[in-house]
Amino acid sequence: MSAPKSSRYEKAFAALAEKGEGAFVPFIMLSDPSPEVALEIIDTVVKAGADALELGVPFSDPVADGPAIQAAHVRALDGGATVDQALEQVRTIRKRYPDLPIGMLIYANVAYVRGLDEFYAAFHDAGADSVLLPDVPVRESAPFSAAAVEAGIDPIYIAPAKASPTTLEGVAAQSRGYIYAISRDGVTGADKAASVDGLREVVDNVRSYGGAPVLLGFGISTPQHVADAIAAGATGAITGSAIANIIAKYTEHTHPNPACITDMEALKAELGSYVRSMKQATIKA
Repeated sequence: MSAPKSSRYEKAFAALAEKGEGAFVPFIMLSDPSPEVALEIIDTVVKAGADALELGVPFSDPVADGPAIQAAHVRALDGGATVDQALEQVRTIRKRYPDLPIGMLIYANVAYVRGLDEFYAAFHDAGADSVLLPDVPVRESAPFSAAAVEAGIDPIYIAPAKASPTTLEGVAAQSRGYIYAISRDGVTGADKAASVDGLREVVDNVRSYGGAPVLLGFGISTPQHVADAIAAGATGAITGSAIANIIAKYTEHTHPNPACITDMEALKAELGSYVRSMKQATIKA
């Protein structure tokens, strides 16, 4: 029997700590470049050692994302991606991996359009554990957190790199499952590396307010970045842009069908190798 939804993160993080490992969490855009390909990609990263998933729902104005993730949104939308399609993919992933923590990264407009109660209930019923709305600051979080918790979803909030004590206090109080700590200022992107020297300061700063385990994201693109994040005291690391760049490399942009992958086996081989190297870096020295 699978673990209750509310405890998947807790159980996963505890099991990893026992083994002396941190969590490696890849970000994958649902429906990029098609639902079928996205599911194959997700199978590949899970088999390669992903400890949890962060899944994006395509949106037309992804303000928190850099060029690589923005391109993933566009590829998915060009292929006709919808929120219902995303929910169907989450259902499939949950059936395949009953105990794997599944987090969603979704822009707030999607929640507004559906209505908060219906939005959170739909993702809970599909099998998601948490929802992060990157364009909702914690100071505006009350209605979102209330609706999420009511539906059995862990609300996740971002702890910016140089946040005020008030913001960090709010993030610690409102986030369940984990806290998404940003390793540096700016938008997502593999081209801007996390500041190694500042990582411990970021993690210590967030953890000083208590709350859920800290996962570091933004600029985490190499095994060394992951090792540095774990050494700095983070429970795990999240990587998105580097993975989106690998997918882009094998996507035929000029083909009339936006879902055309030039070489699926090569894509899976490169992705698998990349995720294995990132996961290996979570093992504490």
